[in-house]
Amino acid sequence: MTVEVREVVVTPQHQGKKMCNARLFLAVVGMAGCLTAQSQEGRAKIGASAVWQVSPQFLAAAHSACDKSSHSSVGECLIDQMAKAGAPASALAFTRELYKQSRGDFGIMTGFQDEGLVAFGWITYPVRANTNYGLVLVNGQPPIVNVEDLKLLDRKTMEQSSQFQDLKNQFPKVDLWPGDRDGKIWPNSQSGPNGGTQFTVGYPLLNGCHACARAGMAIFNWNFDAQGKFLGTTFQGLIPPPLP
Repeated sequence: MTVEVREVVVTPQHQGKKMCNARLFLAVVGMAGCLTAQSQEGRAKIGASAVWQVSPQFLAAAHSACDKSSHSSVGECLIDQMAKAGAPASALAFTRELYKQSRGDFGIMTGFQDEGLVAFGWITYPVRANTNYGLVLVNGQPPIVNVEDLKLLDRKTMEQSSQFQDLKNQFPKVDLWPGDRDGKIWPNSQSGPNGGTQFTVGYPLLNGCHACARAGMAIFNWNFDAQGKFLGTTFQGLIPPPLP
């Protein structure tokens, strides 16, 4: 059996074509790497550019345009009114994200304080009947953590504490309520275990309703690890009610 051996001649043109193909391959790989890095980093950080102040003119126009909207469209109507009133794109983007995450609660960031890995955002809820101000922690994992979401609080430890049991003897209907934040006092932050961060936040204890007797304050830490991942909350104790 005869095996035919052919000589392959590589011309300069072939070499140039191979080099071009190699450069193209490396460029595609580099682009894919950039896209992967971007997808891993996630969305852009929320900053002070997302802050927008609510004016009386905006409130009047929003009520006039949106009060008769259906429940499913009132949020989009309010966001449209923000855009017409000159709110920046970053403020609109934040409000949309908050509206989506909270399943229909319309809020506007009216204050921002950077704390490094995780930041505070003060929120105004202009169409609520009560508690028109709130607090969120942003830029961690998840990107928005609502400090007024009472389901995230370590209620079980609080309710089992002797402090709370004693308080219930005095205020039988005592319960946690969201804080009505005024945007003037920022919660404390401190270093947590293993390079993490903790934010200390207080919540009013009321005896049954929003206008009922104040029974003190409950204090909780909001815990984040060194990468900004939310780890949950821990009960810290109670502050007694004011003296009559």
